[in-house]
Amino acid sequence: MRYMLLADADQATLLERLSAMSTFLDDAFSGLSTSDALVEGADGFSPVEQCWHLADLERDGYAVRIRRLLNEVDPVLLDFDGERVARERNYKSLSLAEGLTAFRRARAENLAALRRLTASEWERVGTQEGVGRVGLCDIPLMMAEHDAAHRAEIDDYRNK
Repeated sequence: MRYMLLADADQATLLERLSAMSTFLDDAFSGLSTSDALVEGADGFSPVEQCWHLADLERDGYAVRIRRLLNEVDPVLLDFDGERVARERNYKSLSLAEGLTAFRRARAENLAALRRLTASEWERVGTQEGVGRVGLCDIPLMMAEHDAAHRAEIDDYRNK
């Protein structure tokens, strides 16, 4: 429920920072060749893998959580197994440009959904596997924390 404790201006700043992740990814990766997009960083992930992981988490993780928390009473939310999804979808065989587009589109849809929430909807809760009780108002901070980890990994990749 930390999001609800933020001042309105801080909530708006957080949502803008979430929106800026698309630009960050574009700036970091959009000029890479197909072969460079497959070069792994110190974390073991290549740019194409980073982008598709973020896109899939946005669509299959956050969007599902937002929708279910909004529409169901006390849902049980599955964890997003990023490693399994990466293996199954073979990220290295996918297009970097399409991954960037997929992330941009999914993030914009999630932010639009979050911006439409009423005060009472922010307080809807469920249980997330591996996390415990979560409120819809926890989702933006979860997204921001995940973004921050990837921003650091991508900054390390760019500065190697």
